[in-house]
Amino acid sequence: MNNVTKKWVLMRVSSVVLIPLMTWFILNLVSVFNKDYVDIVNFFSNQPSKILVSLLLVFAYYFSALSISEVFEDYIQDEKIKNAANKTLNIFAIIIPLITIIIIFNLNT
Repeated sequence: MNNVTKKWVLMRVSSVVLIPLMTWFILNLVSVFNKDYVDIVNFFSNQPSKILVSLLLVFAYYFSALSISEVFEDYIQDEKIKNAANKTLNIFAIIIPLITIIIIFNLNT
């Protein structure tokens, strides 16, 4: 399988995984929208929420990195700039979810 086909398949798989995670998150966001701070921290402090939010973040950033990488491939002609942009994108796609997940797992009620 060549790189373009693999990237296409990975984008489709990650988007399919994101559908139930986003549905769960939106439904729960609506339910805690008018709650106070303690209720929201309680929501993010229980184990299933921590795991599902973490999965949502990982897949969302992975999907966005793949998507933005495609934009770089289409619109950046210089290979050095394209490679630097993709490397920077991948670093941020790892660091930002990782920091957020660490913060979520360190929440205390």
